[in-house]
Amino acid sequence: MATISTADFKNGMGLKIKDKIYTIVEFQHVKPGKGGAFVRYKIKDLKNGRVIDQTCNAGSKFENVQLVTKEYQYLYNDGQDYYFMDTETYEQLPLSADYIGDNAKWLLENDICQLLYADDELLGVTPPMFIECEITETDPGFKGDTVQGGTKPAVIETGAQIQVPMYLNVGEKIKVDTRDGKFVSRV
Repeated sequence: MATISTADFKNGMGLKIKDKIYTIVEFQHVKPGKGGAFVRYKIKDLKNGRVIDQTCNAGSKFENVQLVTKEYQYLYNDGQDYYFMDTETYEQLPLSADYIGDNAKWLLENDICQLLYADDELLGVTPPMFIECEITETDPGFKGDTVQGGTKPAVIETGAQIQVPMYLNVGEKIKVDTRDGKFVSRV
């Protein structure tokens, strides 16, 4: 395992600290008038998504982890496992729901997803940034409902519940941002 110094830090770089894998969110080298230089940094735990603020002396050593994302096509789920296909080799990869987590509500069949690997260990699945899906449940819209009006809850075909403008009805295709679960536009 290669070691790196705080001078080599870059945003998005992978680190292994106490057998946990993190990615650097942001960092700052600080040189106060008195005392030695230090580094203030934020790291994100890739297993649970928690962000931690840390401080260390300048020049401290860390284990470097090579983070690689691979594109896989989501095929289907059978209730227990989710099946993905490598778009280059056509090999199928079954993954348990633990790897998918809350991202399962954004998976549509045949969408291209990113699988994150750290030194050949699978860490998680990231759905596409935007999905186009159909509204399956919502209260009906009424004449006079406008874009500027309020929002109402709606269930999309993946089973996720989101807020949509009042004028949308069941059966309409919409675009949803999977990062925050917000309605983007009609399709």
